[in-house]
Amino acid sequence: MQRGFTRTSAQVSRRAMACLLAAALGTATPAVVRAQTTDATQQAEDPALLVADSVFVQDQDVLIATGNVEALQGDYHLSASKIIYDRGTDTLTLEGPIRITDPEQGILILADQAEVDQGVMNGLIKGARMVLDEQLQLAAVEARRVDGRYTQLSRVAATSCQVCGPNETPLWQIRAARVIHDQEERQLYFDDAQVRLLDVPVFWLPRLRLPDPTLKRARGFLVPTFTSSTLLGFGVRFPYFIPIGDHQDLTLTPHLTTLSKSLEYRYRRAFRYGNIQVVGALSGDDFRDDGLRGYLFTSGSFALPRNYTLSFSTQSVSDSAYLNDYGISSADRLVNTLTVARVQRDRRISFGLDSYETLRDYETNATQPGAIATFHTDRRFLWSRVPGEFRLSAEASGLYRESTLDVDGSDADTEVDGRDTFRLNLEGSWQNRWTFGPGLRAGLSGHLFVDHYITDQDAAVPHQITRVTPGAGVELRWPLQRAGSDGGRTLIEPVLQAGWVGGSRGLNANEESTRVEFDEANLLSLSRFPAADRREHGMTYAAGMRWLHEARSGWTAAMTLGRIWQDDIDPDLTHSSGLDSLASDWLIAGRFSNPMGITVSARGLLDDTNNFTKAEGRAGWSNTRMDIGASYVLLTKDADELRTKASSEWTFDSRYSVTQNWQTTTEVRYDLVDRRLDRVALGLQYRNECIEVGLGATRTFASSTNLEPSTDIDLTVALKGFGVDGSDKEYRRTCR
Repeated sequence: MQRGFTRTSAQVSRRAMACLLAAALGTATPAVVRAQTTDATQQAEDPALLVADSVFVQDQDVLIATGNVEALQGDYHLSASKIIYDRGTDTLTLEGPIRITDPEQGILILADQAEVDQGVMNGLIKGARMVLDEQLQLAAVEARRVDGRYTQLSRVAATSCQVCGPNETPLWQIRAARVIHDQEERQLYFDDAQVRLLDVPVFWLPRLRLPDPTLKRARGFLVPTFTSSTLLGFGVRFPYFIPIGDHQDLTLTPHLTTLSKSLEYRYRRAFRYGNIQVVGALSGDDFRDDGLRGYLFTSGSFALPRNYTLSFSTQSVSDSAYLNDYGISSADRLVNTLTVARVQRDRRISFGLDSYETLRDYETNATQPGAIATFHTDRRFLWSRVPGEFRLSAEASGLYRESTLDVDGSDADTEVDGRDTFRLNLEGSWQNRWTFGPGLRAGLSGHLFVDHYITDQDAAVPHQITRVTPGAGVELRWPLQRAGSDGGRTLIEPVLQAGWVGGSRGLNANEESTRVEFDEANLLSLSRFPAADRREHGMTYAAGMRWLHEARSGWTAAMTLGRIWQDDIDPDLTHSSGLDSLASDWLIAGRFSNPMGITVSARGLLDDTNNFTKAEGRAGWSNTRMDIGASYVLLTKDADELRTKASSEWTFDSRYSVTQNWQTTTEVRYDLVDRRLDRVALGLQYRNECIEVGLGATRTFASSTNLEPSTDIDLTVALKGFGVDGSDKEYRRTCR
């Protein structure tokens, strides 16, 4: 008996719809597999809709749909020219062209013919083409569905390259006698795999396992890197990624070269309230007689109760040349830190513990600050009945050296080799501001400093010093703003300050304030020393001018000009600080930016002879196609800062996209004093939707631990479309 429906759509049972959707390679029965999540379960319970030009039910057990057949349930979509479902034998037959889409799994199936039976656990699809996550394409003569989990494809060609015609050859492809897709584990297993470039075989593997594009963390090898170094020789890196559960992983990277063998490692773990990372390496080489060499760096951060945060980092290395030899870091000091801090609206508190290890040839660790402990807290008080703002702050710092010498020894970087210090600094302050007259802004502040210093193992400094020092400041500003007829705005603000700090310089040692920076941030400070082991005393006067313009077209420009006068010259202020005379150097700073992506910033200290004692500048141009930048740094010779000659350096760096697929990078560092290149780095990268090739060359001419020039070359080739390194869809070419 046969009944025909004149309507073009019908609702069918969920079991029948499950069979329709299970015909998709890699798409499991919604009522069985998708019930793992709440949203998916609701979707499996939704009614299925079958739409066709003609729908018939034959003998009450056979459903036949012909002509533009579409089956839909939730986001799942199946289309074919004809579908036959036999409820009695539990078989489903589809005639092509067949197209099945599973958005949740990221699977698209194209086929000529399909048949599924035995409760949709097994099936056969002919002329199958599977597309995973819109990236990886697998074309097969036929495919079989096994146990509702595996899809076996025979005589397969796999690629993530865009193929525009039947006769076009992809840039790369993997040919295999058989490919098994494990939908549960999201893995692809290749048998008798042959990797081809432009259809030319390059190597063969009897077995190959790769993650499908939907799997973000898969055990296995990552992209290898081929290296060449004048110090290490030719080599290759083979990273191997090992996921350990959902919240931690380990990456082991053998690095084999002609002159060395290394095992690099990286361990990461995420906790509910923080994370840690451990990186390092162990190496054996032929060019040094230090035996087994290596390094270990750790870092992490955690959220603690009561809004505190904990952060730490440790660094250790087997010898001073290792980091430079293997191109890991150019650091010449190792730093270990531990910090606990909390920042709130009106208060801040932090605890810190730091230690340093020098890698410089002319320094010894015994005379360097081996351990530094710090504590800092401040709080702001606002009372409605009392005008102004009150602040209280406390700071403690302790410094320890291994050396026990109480006089200056052979280490040129310290005045006393074994000096240990501790200081406790308290400050209470009040400040307020008023506006009067034609927009004038006046400010008044009062300060009281209580300082206690303890010094050990320094024959020239008293053991304990306690000082109470008052201070005050008066400030006057006159901000003037003008709005132009074109919509732009201009601000000019002259500012004057008179500051006074009582008392005189104590006899405590100068440990933390040997380098002083004079810039826009401390132009109006009572003291420009970076730490409280030094304060400026007496009267100081500051004058400055700030100019800012914002144009309607989007460009902005700003400039700051300032100078300081003092009654007495402070001997602890160095020449390059610009503050070693009664009248300081002129502070000049400016910046400019426009909507085209051009930015310029510069600052410097100009002395009375119109020469810069210190200067820095940066200019850049950035847009979607390129990033170009140049930097300049100048430091004059200053014996007080242990700089026996001037330092002047240019740095140029760039990234330029020649085309959508080709990109170049450049970095050049030039020493103007010695008239030589310090570093040159060039990079070239090609990228499309299925491959990424990177070539980089670096020439380093000198370093603090290894004065021998070295050249390093890296080559990386990555086939896109597998796992976390998935296809770069934005680079996909368009077929004409």
